Amino acid sequence: MNRKTLRAITVLCMFGAGAIFAADTDKSKAGKVTVIFDHPETFADVKEFYMPTEKGRDALLDQIRQFIETRAASYLGAGQSLEVKFTEIDLAGEFEPQLGPGYNHVRIMKDIYAPRFDLEFKLTGADGKVLSEGKRNLRDSFYLNRMVLDRSEPLCYEKDMLSDWIRDDIKFKARAAH
Repeated sequence: MNRKTLRAITVLCMFGAGAIFAADTDKSKAGKVTVIFDHPETFADVKEFYMPTEKGRDALLDQIRQFIETRAASYLGAGQSLEVKFTEIDLAGEFEPQLGPGYNHVRIMKDIYAPRFDLEFKLTGADGKVLSEGKRNLRDSFYLNRMVLDRSEPLCYEKDMLSDWIRDDIKFKARAAH
Protein backbone atom coordinates (compact mmCIF):
# COMPACT_ATOMS: atom_id res chain seq x y z
CA MET A 1 0.00 0.00 0.00
CA ASN A 2 1.48 3.34 -0.99
CA ARG A 3 1.58 6.48 1.16
CA LYS A 4 -1.20 8.22 -0.74
CA THR A 5 -3.62 5.33 -0.19
CA LEU A 6 -2.66 5.03 3.46
CA ARG A 7 -3.16 8.77 3.96
CA ALA A 8 -6.59 8.61 2.31
CA ILE A 9 -7.65 5.71 4.53
CA THR A 10 -6.46 7.56 7.63
CA VAL A 11 -8.40 10.71 6.70
CA LEU A 12 -11.57 8.70 6.00
CA CYS A 13 -11.25 6.92 9.35
CA MET A 14 -10.83 10.25 11.14
CA PHE A 15 -13.93 11.70 9.45
CA GLY A 16 -15.90 8.54 10.24
CA ALA A 17 -14.87 8.63 13.89
CA GLY A 18 -15.74 12.32 14.07
CA ALA A 19 -19.18 11.72 12.56
CA ILE A 20 -19.89 8.88 14.98
CA PHE A 21 -18.79 10.97 17.96
CA ALA A 22 -20.77 14.01 16.76
CA ALA A 23 -23.89 11.90 16.27
CA ASP A 24 -23.37 10.41 19.72
CA THR A 25 -23.22 13.80 21.40
CA ASP A 26 -26.47 15.56 22.20
CA LYS A 27 -25.86 18.14 24.91
CA SER A 28 -29.56 18.64 25.58
CA LYS A 29 -29.84 15.04 26.83
CA ALA A 30 -26.47 14.78 28.55
CA GLY A 31 -26.30 13.89 32.22
CA LYS A 32 -23.91 15.18 34.86
CA VAL A 33 -20.34 13.95 35.26
CA THR A 34 -18.25 14.67 38.35
CA VAL A 35 -14.53 13.88 38.47
CA ILE A 36 -12.67 13.83 41.78
CA PHE A 37 -8.92 13.45 42.31
CA ASP A 38 -8.37 11.99 45.78
CA HIS A 39 -5.10 13.39 47.19
CA PRO A 40 -3.46 14.16 43.82
CA GLU A 41 -0.23 15.16 45.56
CA THR A 42 0.33 11.45 46.33
CA PHE A 43 -0.24 10.20 42.77
CA ALA A 44 2.72 8.23 41.38
CA ASP A 45 3.27 10.38 38.29
CA VAL A 46 1.27 13.37 37.17
CA LYS A 47 3.94 15.84 36.21
CA GLU A 48 4.92 17.91 33.22
CA PHE A 49 8.67 17.93 33.85
CA TYR A 50 11.20 15.87 35.76
CA MET A 51 10.93 18.43 38.56
CA PRO A 52 7.15 18.81 38.88
CA THR A 53 5.11 21.83 39.85
CA GLU A 54 1.68 21.95 41.44
CA LYS A 55 0.48 24.17 38.58
CA GLY A 56 1.66 21.61 36.00
CA ARG A 57 0.02 18.73 37.87
CA ASP A 58 -3.26 20.62 38.09
CA ALA A 59 -3.16 21.42 34.36
CA LEU A 60 -2.67 17.73 33.49
CA LEU A 61 -5.46 16.67 35.86
CA ASP A 62 -7.72 19.32 34.33
CA GLN A 63 -7.13 17.80 30.88
CA ILE A 64 -8.13 14.39 32.23
CA ARG A 65 -11.19 15.87 33.96
CA GLN A 66 -12.38 17.70 30.85
CA PHE A 67 -11.87 14.63 28.69
CA ILE A 68 -13.91 12.38 30.99
CA GLU A 69 -16.65 14.97 31.50
CA THR A 70 -17.06 15.44 27.75
CA ARG A 71 -16.78 11.81 26.70
CA ALA A 72 -18.88 10.28 29.48
CA ALA A 73 -21.59 12.97 29.33
CA SER A 74 -22.21 12.07 25.69
CA TYR A 75 -23.41 8.62 26.83
CA LEU A 76 -25.58 9.70 29.75
CA GLY A 77 -29.29 10.33 29.48
CA ALA A 78 -31.19 13.21 31.04
CA GLY A 79 -30.97 13.07 34.82
CA GLN A 80 -28.29 10.37 34.89
CA SER A 81 -25.07 11.11 36.73
CA LEU A 82 -21.61 9.64 36.90
CA GLU A 83 -19.08 10.19 39.65
CA VAL A 84 -15.48 9.13 39.00
CA LYS A 85 -12.93 9.28 41.81
CA PHE A 86 -9.26 8.72 40.98
CA THR A 87 -7.15 7.30 43.80
CA GLU A 88 -3.95 6.78 41.78
CA ILE A 89 -2.58 7.96 38.44
CA ASP A 90 0.69 7.11 36.72
CA LEU A 91 1.00 8.67 33.27
CA ALA A 92 2.54 6.83 30.34
CA GLY A 93 6.31 7.17 30.03
CA GLU A 94 8.91 8.41 32.46
CA PHE A 95 11.44 11.19 32.68
CA GLU A 96 15.00 9.89 32.56
CA PRO A 97 17.26 12.54 34.13
CA GLN A 98 20.38 10.55 33.32
CA LEU A 99 19.91 11.64 29.68
CA GLY A 100 20.84 15.18 30.66
CA PRO A 101 19.13 18.50 31.38
CA GLY A 102 17.92 18.84 27.78
CA TYR A 103 15.57 15.91 28.41
CA ASN A 104 13.97 17.14 31.65
CA HIS A 105 10.76 17.89 29.75
CA VAL A 106 10.73 14.75 27.55
CA ARG A 107 8.76 11.67 28.57
CA ILE A 108 10.50 8.53 27.38
CA MET A 109 7.96 5.97 26.21
CA LYS A 110 8.78 2.31 26.86
CA ASP A 111 6.60 -0.73 27.57
CA ILE A 112 7.84 -0.76 31.17
CA TYR A 113 6.43 2.76 31.72
CA ALA A 114 2.77 1.86 31.17
CA PRO A 115 -0.07 4.21 32.16
CA ARG A 116 -2.12 3.29 35.25
CA PHE A 117 -5.37 4.57 36.71
CA ASP A 118 -7.00 3.37 39.92
CA LEU A 119 -10.53 4.68 40.16
CA GLU A 120 -13.92 4.22 41.75
CA PHE A 121 -17.14 5.09 39.95
CA LYS A 122 -20.88 5.27 40.47
CA LEU A 123 -23.41 5.58 37.65
CA THR A 124 -26.82 6.73 38.84
CA GLY A 125 -30.11 6.81 36.93
CA ALA A 126 -32.50 9.74 36.74
CA ASP A 127 -34.52 8.10 39.53
CA GLY A 128 -31.47 8.02 41.83
CA LYS A 129 -31.07 4.26 41.51
CA VAL A 130 -27.49 3.01 41.17
CA LEU A 131 -27.07 1.51 37.70
CA SER A 132 -23.46 0.49 38.10
CA GLU A 133 -20.59 1.06 40.48
CA GLY A 134 -17.21 -0.37 41.22
CA LYS A 135 -13.46 -0.02 41.42
CA ARG A 136 -11.16 -0.38 38.46
CA ASN A 137 -7.40 -0.73 38.20
CA LEU A 138 -6.75 0.22 34.59
CA ARG A 139 -3.39 -0.84 33.18
CA ASP A 140 -2.11 -1.10 29.63
CA SER A 141 1.37 -2.53 29.27
CA PHE A 142 0.85 -2.69 25.50
CA TYR A 143 -0.05 1.00 25.22
CA LEU A 144 2.61 1.63 22.60
CA ASN A 145 0.81 -0.79 20.27
CA ARG A 146 -2.51 1.12 20.41
CA MET A 147 -3.84 2.65 17.19
CA VAL A 148 -3.72 6.22 18.43
CA LEU A 149 -4.53 8.66 15.63
CA ASP A 150 -2.46 11.58 16.92
CA ARG A 151 0.51 10.65 19.07
CA SER A 152 1.44 14.31 19.38
CA GLU A 153 -1.80 14.86 21.34
CA PRO A 154 -0.99 15.34 25.03
CA LEU A 155 -2.11 12.35 27.09
CA CYS A 156 -3.10 10.44 23.93
CA TYR A 157 -2.44 7.02 25.49
CA GLU A 158 -4.24 7.90 28.72
CA LYS A 159 -7.25 9.33 26.88
CA ASP A 160 -7.47 6.27 24.63
CA MET A 161 -7.35 3.97 27.65
CA LEU A 162 -10.00 6.02 29.51
CA SER A 163 -12.15 6.04 26.37
CA ASP A 164 -12.12 2.25 26.37
CA TRP A 165 -13.13 2.17 30.03
CA ILE A 166 -15.96 4.68 29.52
CA ARG A 167 -17.27 2.73 26.54
CA ASP A 168 -17.05 -0.64 28.30
CA ASP A 169 -18.29 0.32 31.78
CA ILE A 170 -20.50 3.36 31.23
CA LYS A 171 -21.91 3.64 27.72
CA PHE A 172 -23.96 0.45 27.53
CA LYS A 173 -25.22 0.56 31.13
CA ALA A 174 -26.27 4.20 30.78
CA ARG A 175 -28.00 3.59 27.44
CA ALA A 176 -29.81 0.49 28.70
CA ALA A 177 -31.40 2.59 31.45
CA HIS A 178 -32.81 5.34 29.20
